[in-house]
Amino acid sequence: MPELPEVETTLKGIEKIILNKKIHSFVSREKKLRWLIPANINKLVKGNKINNAFRRGKYIIFQLDKCALIIHLGMSGKLRVFNKKVSPKKHEHWDLNFSDNWTLRYTDIRKFGVLDLTTKNPLKHRLLKDLGPEPLGNNFNGLYLFKKSRKKTVAVKQFIMNAKIVVGVGNIYANEALFKAGIRPTKQAGKVSKNQFEVLALKIVDVLNEAIAEGGTTLKDYSNAEEAPGYFKKKLEVYGRGKLECFTCKKKLKEIRLGNRSTIYCANCQS
Repeated sequence: MPELPEVETTLKGIEKIILNKKIHSFVSREKKLRWLIPANINKLVKGNKINNAFRRGKYIIFQLDKCALIIHLGMSGKLRVFNKKVSPKKHEHWDLNFSDNWTLRYTDIRKFGVLDLTTKNPLKHRLLKDLGPEPLGNNFNGLYLFKKSRKKTVAVKQFIMNAKIVVGVGNIYANEALFKAGIRPTKQAGKVSKNQFEVLALKIVDVLNEAIAEGGTTLKDYSNAEEAPGYFKKKLEVYGRGKLECFTCKKKLKEIRLGNRSTIYCANCQS
């Protein structure tokens, strides 16, 4: 599924086109994605301008004149923009049409994405209000993780993937950051030292920034707003490489299921 770097890449691809555009209409060809699409969206957004577009965790928020749209790409969602008439295809569920003939279109094969609307502060919305700090923000560091982890018996990989602890550290990047930090993903979070968390926090930031620079990671069906794949896949050191040689020590990587997620690590390099 699209993780933080993919969502950030998508946002960067569309915001330069949609900002300050006036909305002509909203057209939905599907009543329900993960949840029902609010039936009054067209009425509320028509005539509004998109004044700001930003990311919170894996959510994209459009701040309009009188309301805000909240979007989650789910497992397979994509947003793309174009300035000509393009007939919708299967799985292309909704369009945001602008007065200058540009269109923002949402595609989602699995229909597990989200589109919601609020007339209040979007950061207070039920989907966003309990989220932890941004890993690329000023409030995230090793000391924060260390304090949050005390007496926690959950595996450190599951701990850093908990959006209430820190947002956006999905499965791919959790595997990669833990490998770079030399921490075994199964280790209890409460047993990870302050120094280890300081290294891990830095590696999380490094991995996410590098993935954003590469346009995200394309594994199956992710592509950005320009329909281009993400190239970070070429730099993955452990994810998707179970039973292959570790690039560092040449021993075989182990692959297990942890929290129902594929987890790959080097038993020699990570402790």
